[in-house]
Amino acid sequence: MDKGRVAAFTDAVVAIVLTIMVLEFKTPEEPTFAALASEWSYFVAYLISFLFIGVAWYNHHYMFALTKRVTKSLYWVNNLWILVMAMLPVSTAWAGRFIMDVQPELFYFIIFTCWTLVYAALSYTVMRVNRKRHPEVARKIRCMPAYRVHVSVWFWLVWVIVLGLIFVWPPISLLFTLADLSMMAIRTSDDSDKLF
Repeated sequence: MDKGRVAAFTDAVVAIVLTIMVLEFKTPEEPTFAALASEWSYFVAYLISFLFIGVAWYNHHYMFALTKRVTKSLYWVNNLWILVMAMLPVSTAWAGRFIMDVQPELFYFIIFTCWTLVYAALSYTVMRVNRKRHPEVARKIRCMPAYRVHVSVWFWLVWVIVLGLIFVWPPISLLFTLADLSMMAIRTSDDSDKLF
């Protein structure tokens, strides 16, 4: 399978997801900064989700630049990753509108968790596809900070704590996502900007 076409399709979906998210931002009814400020909670959720997509795309691009093959299993795991990513505008809009309510923030947290699990599965699939003929590719994917964090026991222990705290203070869902994504944005593979 042509990896360029799979990457291009993924890029197109990611661009559409970003566009849909910004369309959810409502124009204030009044021409005042106070009216604009009343939309602060969606703006915060939007910025976090924008970072989410930017970091996800950067790491996805790195993996697809490295892989030598795209198999049927890699294609379908990538599609599952796109599916979860496509749910982000809905979860962002709901969490942004009701930032202090448990269920919208829990839904955002669930979407982030699904994305994390599918991202780990996608990384593993890229490793598996390249392991025999291109072990250096598999090694680079295994060493990616984003992959190592999401398969870490510590990440999942913090995840459990955050899950419980959502019922006490719902915005912790967005803060946890922001913290994880910020770390993934800062800590990238050494060669991530030197592949081309």
